[in-house]
Amino acid sequence: MAVITVRNLDDEVKQRLRVRAARNGRSMEAEARAMIVAAVGDEDEPKNFFMAWHEAFAELGGVDLELPERTGTHRVVDFD
Repeated sequence: MAVITVRNLDDEVKQRLRVRAARNGRSMEAEARAMIVAAVGDEDEPKNFFMAWHEAFAELGGVDLELPERTGTHRVVDFD
């Protein structure tokens, strides 16, 4: 296992890390490790098709769709 040292970490960042770790029930070291693993990810893990699709087209932006008016008629389904 590798060991790294992070120098010159801003006090505010350290405090936010401490709070985040406490919220997740971990030590600061375990929280930092989890954050690094999440950021780097597993390179061998196949991407979800829809996430890959989203990443490929995200820079194009979204689309505004007009929603149809509600007619006020609806069905009530009784499952009993």
